[in-house]
Amino acid sequence: MKFKILCVLLLSGLTACAQIPTKEEVEKTGKSAEQEDISQLNLPKQELTAPILFDFLVGETALQRGNLEIAVSRYVKLAKTTRDPRIAKRATEIALHAGNPFAAEQAAAMWVELEPDSTDGRQTIAALLVNIGKLDAARPHLEKLLASEKDSIGNAFMQLNQLLSRNTDKVATLQLIQRLSQPYTDVPEVHFAISQAAWFANQHPLAAEEMQRALTLRPGWEIAAVHNGRILQRISSTDASEFYRDYLKKYPAANEVRIAYARVLIGDNHTDLAREQLQWLSEKNPEDAEITLAVGLLATEMGDFDITETSFKKALSLGYKDTNAVHFHLGQIYEETKRPDMAMASYQMVKSGGRYLPAQIRYADLLALKGHLKEAREHLQKLPAANDQQTAHLILAEAQILRRSKAHREVFDLLNDGLKKLPDYPELLYDRALAADKLGKFSILEKDLRKLIKLKPDSAHAYNALGYSLAERGAQLPEALKLIRKAVELSPEDPYIMDSLGWVYYRMGNFVEGLNYLNLAFAARPDAEIAAHLGEVLWAKGAKDNAKDIWRHALEKDPENDVLLETLQRLLKKKTID
Repeated sequence: MKFKILCVLLLSGLTACAQIPTKEEVEKTGKSAEQEDISQLNLPKQELTAPILFDFLVGETALQRGNLEIAVSRYVKLAKTTRDPRIAKRATEIALHAGNPFAAEQAAAMWVELEPDSTDGRQTIAALLVNIGKLDAARPHLEKLLASEKDSIGNAFMQLNQLLSRNTDKVATLQLIQRLSQPYTDVPEVHFAISQAAWFANQHPLAAEEMQRALTLRPGWEIAAVHNGRILQRISSTDASEFYRDYLKKYPAANEVRIAYARVLIGDNHTDLAREQLQWLSEKNPEDAEITLAVGLLATEMGDFDITETSFKKALSLGYKDTNAVHFHLGQIYEETKRPDMAMASYQMVKSGGRYLPAQIRYADLLALKGHLKEAREHLQKLPAANDQQTAHLILAEAQILRRSKAHREVFDLLNDGLKKLPDYPELLYDRALAADKLGKFSILEKDLRKLIKLKPDSAHAYNALGYSLAERGAQLPEALKLIRKAVELSPEDPYIMDSLGWVYYRMGNFVEGLNYLNLAFAARPDAEIAAHLGEVLWAKGAKDNAKDIWRHALEKDPENDVLLETLQRLLKKKTID
């Protein structure tokens, strides 16, 4: 199954026509049968009447001027008037180009009605119906398309599975694939498709059962083996590990399976066994750049940066195509191993692609850490931004550099200017709220965070920041508690949010609950700020020696932490501990 239009729709949503067909084909519609050979198409014989010509000219003029709404309406009207499948096709394409799925559906339905043997037409209507969630309506079209592709039904199902995976109703998608698969139960790709759909529908036992059926029908199918292990891992990492090990005994050259196996071993902290797999991959594939890079990435997961560096450099020497990615990863490794100059050099080697901007941001950050604040800011300001997201990221990166230098006023002004350009950008609002807090501009802080909560009601950090700010100032403590409880609900494992909950309980006079949550937070992350809060509660309860011990250790790790130093100054009248 070619699924040409389906694939376009899959990649670009509903705007499938990057290039609308020329008008010549449509102009032929008004010509007589003697002027063109239409015998095979069985197209209608009609005259180019004045109304048809008028609608055609209006539609084309609107299209050329970019008035897609008028173009769509005229061509849909033309399709109804002429009953010509070529016009219906063009109407469909223009509607897709205009991002009008409902008009496209109407036009495509006419196209298929007028030309029922058109594969392109049926593919288009099927893809449209899937994209707008009308799976039941898409089903008969998909059944006909599949029936016409019996010689390549496996590939057809793999492509169909990719298309259907975009649908948000995963249970309905699974049910549709199961129905479509019924005539083809002896095809391994069919069971693969069902397994994938079951996986996305969170029906993991069914996913495992169907993937095993695929492997029974095609035992050496490596991609199915990889996915089978991933499904098993969700149930039991031991089962996944055993499956991969047994599979590799039968198919030792299955590199993708071996990579997946190594990843499971790393996740289970079986680093020695994982290293054996990496060594195997390296020895058996010495000239394979992609395998070499994969070995480096796996070594990174183990923290074995020597192997990582060697593998990345070898991948470059072997001609790995995405050099930007490799240089970016090398930069990260050099940062991790405290080699900032080499990291900066690697980031500068990233010349284009999706990693270009992150690499330049990291370069600027390292430049600032070396004391070249002005140059770092200038570097960021010169970088081109292709969209609002990139613009925001550059502003946030510059703000971070300034924040580390405690230039809070400059941070606030920078973010203020950024929000004039992007007034509803969540990350800018959050960062300006934090900057406002440093300057005592609590009204701006509250305004920004409450706006952020409206824009992103699932932002745990927004609820937490607002609740903590209220608690810290001793204002509206019941609301502060409510806000932080909401943050905990959204992100129950976050130690900083747990710290805020303990802190608000303490500020409300509930020492027991406060101490419980602060101990939980500190156990999860012995951060200096959490230590400051925990120590203060212990101090208030009379456990002053315990408090000092916690503060002392925190001070050794983070001697410049503002919250900790303020706590010591307020309670001990000094910023040191004897």
